[in-house]
Amino acid sequence: MVTVNALLKKDPVVIDLNISVIEAAQLMKACNVESVLVACRGHIIGIVTETDIVRNFVGADNVSYFLSVKDIMSCRSIGIDAQRPLSEAADLMLRHRTFYLGVTKAGSLIGVISACDFLRPMTLNRW
Repeated sequence: MVTVNALLKKDPVVIDLNISVIEAAQLMKACNVESVLVACRGHIIGIVTETDIVRNFVGADNVSYFLSVKDIMSCRSIGIDAQRPLSEAADLMLRHRTFYLGVTKAGSLIGVISACDFLRPMTLNRW
């Protein structure tokens, strides 16, 4: 059984909820990631994705240059344990209409998995 851990991106990028959308986008580019987790006082409270930035900032009417990520982030965060099967992760994404899942181990967030990760080439010996 292939688990979520096989595709996990460890050490997710975490930003403060008051950072500007521009700064978040620059950080995402520098770190080569499609999403960043949003924290308040050390607790993860949401996620900002490339899609959030395009739909709610770039494509929005009369948006402020200083808009913070708290104004565009998704608060609904779905998670899955690292040892669960990949099929369960795919099912969760479909059921909750999301492309990202927080990955936990013993209740602590250890990474993120995205729908695009399912397309990443894997060698046969990893399966």
